[in-house]
Amino acid sequence: MATWDKAAAVAALDANAQPLSQGLCAEYTRRAIEAGGVTLVRHPDAQDYGSSLTAVGFVVLMSPPPVYQAGDVGIVQSIPGHPFGHMAMYDGTFWVSDFKQLHGLYPGPAYRAAQPPFTIYRFP
Repeated sequence: MATWDKAAAVAALDANAQPLSQGLCAEYTRRAIEAGGVTLVRHPDAQDYGSSLTAVGFVVLMSPPPVYQAGDVGIVQSIPGHPFGHMAMYDGTFWVSDFKQLHGLYPGPAYRAAQPPFTIYRFP
């Protein structure tokens, strides 16, 4: 299993977050994860990054934990109008992708209304 510096990843995540979504959630989240010292296989869609995370040692949490931990990665499936899904990492206070998500893992009102399935990944 690879080693991963969660603190470095979270610091990069927060340092690069923009005020508003840039439509680049997977790129920003991937770059933050890689700042922690692992390299992920690239995917065109955010919703497809699960296999890349598990390949470097992240594990799937079988159900959402009662408390998220800094470094947890969430992958949300697509909804109508958002065919690529969504990817974000928890910084210990907020879910962050290409912006700080003030309302939880779902990045916007369309996702919050649809509540699509999501998976949480954690580095042990």
